[in-house]
Amino acid sequence: MDPLAYLFGLEPIGIKFGLENIEALVASLGHPERAYKTIHIAGTNGKGSVTAIVDTALAAAGHRSARYTSPHLVDIRERFVIGGQPVAADALGRAIVDVRAHIDALRAAGTLSVQPTFFEVTTAVAFELFRRAGVDIAVIEVGLGGRLDATNVVSPDATAITSIAFDHEQYLGHSLRAIAGEKAGTIKPGVPVVVGAVTADAEEAIERVARERGAPIVRAWDGVTVDRRRGSQLRLRTPTHDYGEVELALAGAHQIGNAVVAVRLLELIGVPAAAIVEGLARVSWPGRLELRRFPDGREMLLDAAHNPAGAAALASYLHESGDERPVLVFSAMRDKDLDAVLRALLPAVGAVVVTRASNARAADPTELAERVRAIEPALPIVVAPVPRDAIAAAWQLRPRIVVAGSIFLLGDVLRAIDEGSSAP
Repeated sequence: MDPLAYLFGLEPIGIKFGLENIEALVASLGHPERAYKTIHIAGTNGKGSVTAIVDTALAAAGHRSARYTSPHLVDIRERFVIGGQPVAADALGRAIVDVRAHIDALRAAGTLSVQPTFFEVTTAVAFELFRRAGVDIAVIEVGLGGRLDATNVVSPDATAITSIAFDHEQYLGHSLRAIAGEKAGTIKPGVPVVVGAVTADAEEAIERVARERGAPIVRAWDGVTVDRRRGSQLRLRTPTHDYGEVELALAGAHQIGNAVVAVRLLELIGVPAAAIVEGLARVSWPGRLELRRFPDGREMLLDAAHNPAGAAALASYLHESGDERPVLVFSAMRDKDLDAVLRALLPAVGAVVVTRASNARAADPTELAERVRAIEPALPIVVAPVPRDAIAAAWQLRPRIVVAGSIFLLGDVLRAIDEGSSAP
């Protein structure tokens, strides 16, 4: 079987919390995750952005660095970035084949009683790819939660918790304290943790775990001043360094908080200030307030907002832009707090085109339209069954559109653009 077909064939297994499978698998592989230093990043929102900034700065400092993130937008190779580039297809294929051989042997021996999930296998593949590439440090983004996430077998040099907000409550709990407790499960004994701006009850849960494990806490904003200047310019000072005026390549006010977490984390592991500044200025993280301009003047803003906090950040950015309110192309997964996401986004847009992302968990567009009408009855709504048609319908309404609600939707739209079917 083709390696990628095998890997994607595991997706129907779904989510399974617990470390038994991944622990057995990395032990069989000879613990590839111990072949290099690691930085472990958890959080509800912002963990991917922080991972990307940290990886970019490490490379600027001369490290052979790598990063593991999820999910991908278009190509699964986006999850495994080494030296700033997605892993080569042949290297990925070989690693999948070898990891599968270990899984088959473990199952035959009875060490594994069940087939590992898609995420467990991709995590093991990432560890193995990074070992084979000879990286000296890898930045690992938590997939879901933290305590029982497959990435939590690493022994990091530092960890971070970027933010705590409501998402995946069916797995992580229905209070910010409970969610924080799950994410604090990534804290390791004696290993420092950088914590972004969180609510008091979330901070209390994180502090309790850190105290139990003797892990020093660095509160990201303690002693930090940031002045927002024109455009992407910031004036940044931390307790250890005055960076002066720096450029942040990631758009949106919410990215300032992510940048502060990344900077404090990089300071913690001894990255030089010049490399930190370069990391902030050169970082690229597609699908996060990513603006695409087309030759005839049309604009498409792509954002991965898929929970209430992410939707609020996107809405804030749209309000700040001051332009005519764009058309929202929207799809979301059924298990999200759809009403809360829509309540945040709808006041910032002028019309909505609802569609269905190519994922089995995607909500029905007709249901989404009903929810939109219940919240903003006067807002124009179009229902388009597939993302390609949704983009075409949105272009008919206005020259400026925003695509949000699901990372899977972003992938569908990017594929459509690449195929030339939805570009102006």
